[in-house]
Amino acid sequence: MTDLFLPMLIMSDPPRHTQLRHLVSKAFTPRRIAGLETHIHTIVDDLLDQSPETGPWDFVSEFSGPLPAIVIADMLGVPREDRDRFRTWSTTLIQSNPVRGEFGAGLDAAAALYEYFSAFLADRRAHPQDDLMTALVQAEVDGEHLTEEELLGFCLLLLVAGHETTTNLLSNSAVILAQHPEDRRALADDPELVPAAVEELLRYDSPVQGLARTLTRQVDLHGQAMAAGDTVLLLFGSANRDDHAFPDADHFDINRRPERQVAFGRGIHFCLGASLARLEARIALRALLTRRRDWDVDIDSAVRLRSGPIRGFASLPIQ
Repeated sequence: MTDLFLPMLIMSDPPRHTQLRHLVSKAFTPRRIAGLETHIHTIVDDLLDQSPETGPWDFVSEFSGPLPAIVIADMLGVPREDRDRFRTWSTTLIQSNPVRGEFGAGLDAAAALYEYFSAFLADRRAHPQDDLMTALVQAEVDGEHLTEEELLGFCLLLLVAGHETTTNLLSNSAVILAQHPEDRRALADDPELVPAAVEELLRYDSPVQGLARTLTRQVDLHGQAMAAGDTVLLLFGSANRDDHAFPDADHFDINRRPERQVAFGRGIHFCLGASLARLEARIALRALLTRRRDWDVDIDSAVRLRSGPIRGFASLPIQ
């Protein structure tokens, strides 16, 4: 199914990958991400202002979904009123599993996104703005502008990755902290513990469980020989529960310092938006712990995402 999509950064190799990553990384510099902090605080507070203090409410549709959707829409320069459409397209795309023969809905969502962004890119060529979309249109790699296919691939990747990682990190975190009320109270009492707790939440229930890769050389691992050209599934979620790397790995511990967790990958394909996802999670969890100190999750009524690599919820009743 991936062969039917336009070129994307996560599916490319050097030297083109190196060129494209260098280009798009300009949108995620430490200074640019730090500059979003006040803006994210405002979005989080607005979303919590609109949610009931006692409940019930849907954590995904009213909080964890809209937050990253608004942030990435603002970064790209697209109107906020379109974010619900983006969220629908993004969720449809990741839940379409070709293993189950579900090509149609995912391809329709991708086509809708490409059509939307094609028109938007044309508008930015004619009317440049101070946003990421204009920067991509005007960018050059080795003296050449990005192709239309590369631009659309960027837009799709930024939108889906910008939504799903943070949305599911926050939703999974809400469930974990509901199941560990003592840890939740400790975090509420001492917000300085939140950054390290975010790393443990990423390790304990990784929002992206894995990605497929094609080997470029033979690899021998645990007595298993894998040849160049073989497709392998790298399971980040499994690596993050490896007792060799994390003692008592199945135990959730907010005092753990899981520096080696790989929820955002590793190496040249390390997630470009990791710093943004971490910032959004820290701000959102601190606000949630301050303004909604205690909560319960109706896990029996929750709806899981039906996606291979993505672990999270389509709906999460909370009060």
